[in-house]
Amino acid sequence: MAFEISNQLLGDNTVYAVSPEVKKYTLTDMGFVSTKAGNYSFERTLDPNDPYNGVKLKIVFKGDLSAFKLSAVTSNGLNKVNIFTNKQADELVEQYNFLMNNFVERNVFIKK
Repeated sequence: MAFEISNQLLGDNTVYAVSPEVKKYTLTDMGFVSTKAGNYSFERTLDPNDPYNGVKLKIVFKGDLSAFKLSAVTSNGLNKVNIFTNKQADELVEQYNFLMNNFVERNVFIKK
């Protein structure tokens, strides 16, 4: 998957774009970690019942914060998951919306 200026999760109607006001220190405050390649990576489980083996939200920002990748993946990170059609859709979507709304409030993303 390539870095893009705007992106959406598989099955989601909302498109998120990089906020022009995003800062590196905001990303680190929000839980992003710097990778060896100089990118910023965020990975959190969306499953409140199984924090180790559940579906994960994965976001990777390019080092210059100009683009990002967004996906929901299985616990091992190998397969993409559509959380909107999952058997636990209500819980997963609620957690996803909570995280994304926090990112919007902190000027990491803007909704399109």
